[in-house]
Amino acid sequence: MEILSTGNQTITEFVLLGFCVRAELHLLLFTVFTVIYASIILGNMLIIVAVVSSQRLHTPMYFFLANLSFLEILYTSSVVPKMLEGFLQEAAISVAGCLLQFFIFGSLATAECFLLAVMAYDRYLAICYPLHYPLLMGSRWCLGLVVIAWLSGFMVGVVIIALMAQLRFCGPNHIDHFYCDFMPLMNLACSDPSVAQMTTFILSVVCLTVPFGLILTSYGRITVAVLRVPAGASRGKAFSTCSSHLAVVSTYYGTLMVLYIAPSAVHSQLLTKVFALLYTVVTPFFNPVIYTLRNKEVQQALWRLLYVKQTETND
Repeated sequence: MEILSTGNQTITEFVLLGFCVRAELHLLLFTVFTVIYASIILGNMLIIVAVVSSQRLHTPMYFFLANLSFLEILYTSSVVPKMLEGFLQEAAISVAGCLLQFFIFGSLATAECFLLAVMAYDRYLAICYPLHYPLLMGSRWCLGLVVIAWLSGFMVGVVIIALMAQLRFCGPNHIDHFYCDFMPLMNLACSDPSVAQMTTFILSVVCLTVPFGLILTSYGRITVAVLRVPAGASRGKAFSTCSSHLAVVSTYYGTLMVLYIAPSAVHSQLLTKVFALLYTVVTPFFNPVIYTLRNKEVQQALWRLLYVKQTETND
């Protein structure tokens, strides 16, 4: 990575402009996003605690959900704190820190893409092949799928950040975004970013369309299987669950596809930031509720844990 001098000034840091709104709104937005961020952390921590503490939840589905929760705690924590800082003061970040933030964010976002596909495949096997499910989803296979998802994300991140680190950056040093995203950084590059852009485009196509296609295929086959079940409460519940899952997943993949595969389709920087909010804040906020916290087994595990804690306190 090369840092160029412009005039008498040497670029050692970037300034994240964040949301260009009236100053009187800064405190309000800081409060709102702080509450949302705290809810994301708390909700996902509850899921992890419930899964770890309850023997009933030691199943493949909840193992994947616990991994998703841990991933989203790291994922949002790589972006949101710096965004919150920008509401209170100028959010400056070193060039190395900026690349590190994008590496962590990009790696975790890619890992989540693969993990969501694994979760959809798991539900497909559980619903369509219930008798063979214990054999098809053994503990070693589950662990292997999770390891592949995490490693794939970080391998993709290493490739992209290695190319970005070879670029030269020069003034201005202002990034019109609330975190160090790929395209805003490319706009500040003085050297030719075409190799990094093309590589990122190809990897984005693979890492977004393939998992999303697997998710749609899995839920399509689940829908066919559910339609064969006589109409009743179970069918309604299944459709409700699948539709809510697909809504959140489609929002996550859809916004990422627009910004990383077809960025030219978004002509407004404000719209770019709104789309970025959807996959950095909104979907992580709804995922714990959609996937887990409204699940009766998880609720019962949390109540049992709370009851045990209260009993120990009283004793």
